[in-house]
Amino acid sequence: MQNSCDILITNAPAVIPKVGTVDTNIMIEGGRIKALTNSAGNISASRRIDARGKYVLPGAIDPHVHYGVYTPIDEAARTESGSAAVGGVTTMIRMLRLYESYGNVTKQLQASRGNHYIDYSIHASILRPDQVKDVPYLNELGINSLKIYMNLGADLNHIYTDLEPGNHDIKYGKVDMTDELLSAIVKEGSKTNSTMLVHAENPAICSEQMHRGKEKEASGLEAWSDCRPPSSEAESVAKVSELARKFGANLYFVHIGSTAALEAILAQREKGRSNYYIETCPHYLTHTVDFGNITGKVVPPIRSKSDLQSMWSALRNGIVDTIGTDHVANRLDMKMGKGDIWSALAGFPGIATMLPVLLSHGVNQKRISIERVAEITSYNTARIFGMYPKKGTIQPGSDADLTLIDLDLEKKVTPELLQSYSDYTIYDGHRLKGWPVMTLVRGRVVMEEGQIYKEALGHGEFVPRPVVT
Repeated sequence: MQNSCDILITNAPAVIPKVGTVDTNIMIEGGRIKALTNSAGNISASRRIDARGKYVLPGAIDPHVHYGVYTPIDEAARTESGSAAVGGVTTMIRMLRLYESYGNVTKQLQASRGNHYIDYSIHASILRPDQVKDVPYLNELGINSLKIYMNLGADLNHIYTDLEPGNHDIKYGKVDMTDELLSAIVKEGSKTNSTMLVHAENPAICSEQMHRGKEKEASGLEAWSDCRPPSSEAESVAKVSELARKFGANLYFVHIGSTAALEAILAQREKGRSNYYIETCPHYLTHTVDFGNITGKVVPPIRSKSDLQSMWSALRNGIVDTIGTDHVANRLDMKMGKGDIWSALAGFPGIATMLPVLLSHGVNQKRISIERVAEITSYNTARIFGMYPKKGTIQPGSDADLTLIDLDLEKKVTPELLQSYSDYTIYDGHRLKGWPVMTLVRGRVVMEEGQIYKEALGHGEFVPRPVVT
C-alpha cells in the first residue's frame, strides 16, 4: 500500500543537498526512503517520529577512520561504530593498513562482519611494491580507493599495521614511499579510476627538522608544528600532482590544515587534467598550537590561528570538499608516551564530535549553513567515493541513513559521553551546542538521545563501492 510504511518521520525540515531545507514527511520502508510527502494524516506506520524543532540531515559519512589498530577489528568495530552513531555518523570508511598481501583482506572483512552498528567501507593503504598488483582484486571487492603515505620514508618509516583478529600485539611495518613506489601506485590506481587518498608530507624535510628540534630540546605543539612544516606538505602536493596529470589520476588530499597546503592544491587544480579533492578535519577548525596539551599531537600538526581561519574560509567558500576526522581509537596511557611531544603518539579520537563541532562552531556561530554541513559531511563524500545516491542524500530510493539534529541542545563533552574505546578527547570540557539526537541506519534507529541500542549491533553492513567512472 502506498500509504503505509515502517517508519514515518513527520514535521521534518529535511536538509537535502543541492536542494535546500524542505518541510516534508519522510516515509521509510525496507531500509530505504519510500517517499517524501506533504501530508502525513492518512499514512499508516509502525513507528512515527516527530521531528518538529529538529533538522533531518542525510547521515554523516566519515571517510577517514583508523580502528582495528590498537584492538582487534571485531572489538574495535563494536566500540568505534557505536561512538560514531552517538555523533550522527551512519557510514565510516576505515583506513586499512596491511603489511601483507591484500589477497588476505577477506580475513579483515570476515572479522568486521556482524560487529558494526553503522555501515562501513574500506580504503586500502598501499605500503609495499608487491601490494600494487593487488589493486584490481581490491576493485573486485568494491574497494575503489587507495591510501598513499608520502610521509613515510627517510627515517620516518615505521607504521602501525592493522591487527589480526584476536591478536593484541601492536604490529609495525617498515614503509619506504620511494618515487618509484609512488609512481607505481598512481599509475595502477589510474587504470581503474580509483581515488587515491594522499598524506602529503615530505619525510626528508620532516626528519631533518625533527632532529634539529630534538637537539634544541624543543617541546610542545608549536615545536611539533615547526618540525613538520607546511612547506613539506606543499612540496609533496606538487610531486604527486605531477604524477596525477601524467596518468590522469584522481587525488584526494587528506587532513589538510595549513594555508600553504591549501594554496598548493589550488595551484595544482588550476593546471587541470585531474580531479583534486580536499578534506579537512574538525581539529583544524577548533585547535591551534596554543592548545598547550600534547594530547593534541597529530600528523600533520595543528597549526596557527591564521591557518585555522583559512580553513574556515575554504570550508565556507566551497574549496574544501569533505570533513574526515582522522579518528584514532587509542587510549591516554598509550597516547602520552613518556610525557613529551617526541614520544607521544600522534592521533586522537574524533568521530563522535565531528557533527557537534560543525554545528556548534559552524552553524550556530554563523560561519557556515546547515545546508553546507550536509554537503561536506555526506553528499560530497558519497559522490567522491562511489556511494551516491545510495547514500549522501534524502530522496526516494536512497538508504534511510538519517540524523536528527537539535541545534539548541548543548552538552559538555566528556569521554564517557562519546562512548569510544578512547578514554580521552581533545574536546574534554568543551560545551558544544548542536547535537544529533537520533541516528538511523538503513531505517533502523541505532542511537536515540545519546544512547546506543545494543540490540542493533551487527546491523551495520559492508558497503562495496564500484569504481567511479
